[in-house]
Amino acid sequence: MQYRILVAEDDRSLNQGIRLALQREELTFDFAYTLEEAQRLWQEKNPDMVLLDVNFPDGSGFDFLRELRRSSNIPVLVITANDMEIDEVTGLTLGADDYITKPFSLMALRARVENIRKRTVGSQRQLYEAEGYRFDFEKLEFWVEGQVIPLSAPEQKLLRLFLSHVGQTLPREMLSKRVWMDGAEYVDENALSVTVSRLRKKLEIRGKGSPISTVYGVGYVWRWAREEAWEEPIK
Repeated sequence: MQYRILVAEDDRSLNQGIRLALQREELTFDFAYTLEEAQRLWQEKNPDMVLLDVNFPDGSGFDFLRELRRSSNIPVLVITANDMEIDEVTGLTLGADDYITKPFSLMALRARVENIRKRTVGSQRQLYEAEGYRFDFEKLEFWVEGQVIPLSAPEQKLLRLFLSHVGQTLPREMLSKRVWMDGAEYVDENALSVTVSRLRKKLEIRGKGSPISTVYGVGYVWRWAREEAWEEPIK
């Protein structure tokens, strides 16, 4: 099955390096050197992933990311020369799945792309087992140390977000947008804090506490989970 990657980057030599580093039989690439080209190829080619630079001659890649997130959850890896923390937070807040700063090794880029592919191609996986947890998203049954725990709909959404972004700090604004995607015009600013607090308490493991940690001034991170713990549903 072919997997299509849209590379939106105005550095032509870097694009060639990306193609060589990532080239595999099942991968197809489209290259955009301006935001206008990126928008056109996005509509025409229906890619499975976007590698997105931030600085273009005709605008900011963040504007394109903002546009994508209005209608799609396609995985996006932001590539930029901006190494300020605010740029990383901005990208993640707008819904980027990962972020890499120039200059970077092409091996590091390849590893990040493969991690995103594995996570998103396997996004239909419904069962997670590790560290005393068993989460069955198909049956909506959740166990902690063998005990069934009830999770509200927002708590379930938070849990999936954390497990899909293991070890990544997820900004508060991004979590709020993803958890409450019903278009509500106003969500109490304490709603996320309360929901995370409840989920954290329910997931506490004796002698270890909770895998959810607060990154003060930014958001939250899930530190314990392993990608390998995801399995296909048990029939």
